[in-house]
Amino acid sequence: MEHNARRSKAFRSLSALVLTGLVMSSAACTPRPDTGQSVLEDFLAAVGRGDIAAASALTDYPQAAKKDLGAATEGLQAAGLSFDVGEISADGTQSSADVAMNWALPNERHWVYDTTFTLTKTESGDKGWTLRWSPASLHPQLGRNQHPELRSIPAPRPSVVGSDGAALLEPGTVHRVIVDRDAISNVQSVVNRVATIVNNEMPQPEGQPPLLDARAVGEQAADGKGNFSVIILPASAPDRVKEALAAIEGVTVNDEAAMVRPDPGFAPDLMSRVERLVDEGDMGQDGWNIVAANNDGATVGTLYEMEPKVAPAIQASISKKVQDAAQKAVDTRSDAEAMIVALQPSTGKILAVAQTEKADEKGDLALMGQFPPGSTYKIVTAAAGIQNQGLNSGSTVPCPGSMEIGPRIVTNYNGSGVGDTSLSDAFARSCNTTFGNIAHQLEPGKFKAESQQFGIGINYHIAGLDTITGSVSDGRDEVERIDAGYGQGNDLASPFGMALVSATVATGRTPTPSLVPTAGTWQSAASKPIAPEVLENLRTLMRSVVTSGTGTAIAGRGEVYAKTGEAEVNGGSHAWFTGYRDDLAFATLIVKGGGSEHAVAVTDRFFANLDEGAGAAGE
Repeated sequence: MEHNARRSKAFRSLSALVLTGLVMSSAACTPRPDTGQSVLEDFLAAVGRGDIAAASALTDYPQAAKKDLGAATEGLQAAGLSFDVGEISADGTQSSADVAMNWALPNERHWVYDTTFTLTKTESGDKGWTLRWSPASLHPQLGRNQHPELRSIPAPRPSVVGSDGAALLEPGTVHRVIVDRDAISNVQSVVNRVATIVNNEMPQPEGQPPLLDARAVGEQAADGKGNFSVIILPASAPDRVKEALAAIEGVTVNDEAAMVRPDPGFAPDLMSRVERLVDEGDMGQDGWNIVAANNDGATVGTLYEMEPKVAPAIQASISKKVQDAAQKAVDTRSDAEAMIVALQPSTGKILAVAQTEKADEKGDLALMGQFPPGSTYKIVTAAAGIQNQGLNSGSTVPCPGSMEIGPRIVTNYNGSGVGDTSLSDAFARSCNTTFGNIAHQLEPGKFKAESQQFGIGINYHIAGLDTITGSVSDGRDEVERIDAGYGQGNDLASPFGMALVSATVATGRTPTPSLVPTAGTWQSAASKPIAPEVLENLRTLMRSVVTSGTGTAIAGRGEVYAKTGEAEVNGGSHAWFTGYRDDLAFATLIVKGGGSEHAVAVTDRFFANLDEGAGAAGE
């Protein structure tokens, strides 16, 4: 195409040089051959500058030429025409000329081809030549009453796949229902009829509103004239629905290209967010062609075609198998505000965000809800003790049932205690006294800084998602510092934030979370690697929870590293469980769900769903 473009730019100058040379040689040497070339060049120059009347007047059928040339220049949206007259053969009364044509089209496109023009001599002299008109002269593949037209070839929209390779969005067709308000007398009445058909034939699940709110849409459509889009029906809409709607006076149903969901019920909120991101991304490059069209605009043939450039498939972070497994798991507690967030530690991809309908009623609790994390926060406290106080998993620490720490009396769950024990045992037993004591011994500000090493307190602007990780006190107040050690007091975190904490332990630094990785994520502070000795000890502690501590109920689900938590709040306690297995980190929360064993049970169901239906988690 670049070669053709360079060639086209040379046509004008080359033609000018040829003409100049001919004029000079005629003055100095022999007369120019009588071939009608000047008439042909005048014709082509007139077409190039859009003077169809002048060009047509140089033909043997001016009226037909004017009609055909007008249709051609309009159909091509031509900005100009360059040409190069090549070999001309003549016998005195007729000549045939080969011409290279270069049409300048919109958006710096060019259509280059070769054709042949025939001229006949009707009287003496150079101007006695007339161009024999036929659409085939303009292009050899054009027939009678045909003209060239420029058409766009839309690039197919790229498909969207999940991190597990499952198709989440595919190019397809939706059906837009349009009401012509100028063709009807009562807009509301027509909208009511549309709503009756749509809502009766396409009922929604129990508890969800109907597809079309006739009253609201009718009020919107009442003001104004012309076409009004009433509703867009999915690709799955039955033919009988489209036929019934099209039968209503003033209603049309148009098919439109769109991204469609192979599984319409899959994570609707997340998929809506992904769709918006995809709409803002690379859609490829449309192609174009030149067709031979008849007077009615119907395509007769294709004269030239430039294929569209299709953008590569877009990957979303969501894993269909992980999301499905998580949703089924939380739905076992449909009576509560239950949720699971799952991340891939190695990449930060958000694999799943699942909530029950009761949680949905409160908004994005899994991503933005702020809850005291309870004993799950002992992961961060343990890291602070290892990093700042020289502790390790085998260090001897106090774990009495009750302990006076500074101005605070700290008590373990049910007052249970074992006296002095190893840090690993204290973590597995979830001793509040141990971790309140570790936090108390930290300098003010240390605990907050430690939390940021695990992602808590860092702001993430994830394209397509709003999130809040959590926050902790600066620790200047002794009581606040003590309570923070076991996730109470002013400690707050979302399940998203706690999933990041576990992902940090799994991978050695807090990953940058994403929904559509190519869309990017901004974060308020860069993550820093956790020291290897801290990681080694944390992993030992978290594994002990599953093998011999408060999380043994999930021991049959492979090599899980985790921490349980029960956060006391007014009116009850939140049930927490967070951890990782292989390359999948998770956080499970049941708001006011009671003991942590309930969160462990939901997580166990989550891994059971993964293992039964989709192989290894996180692949």
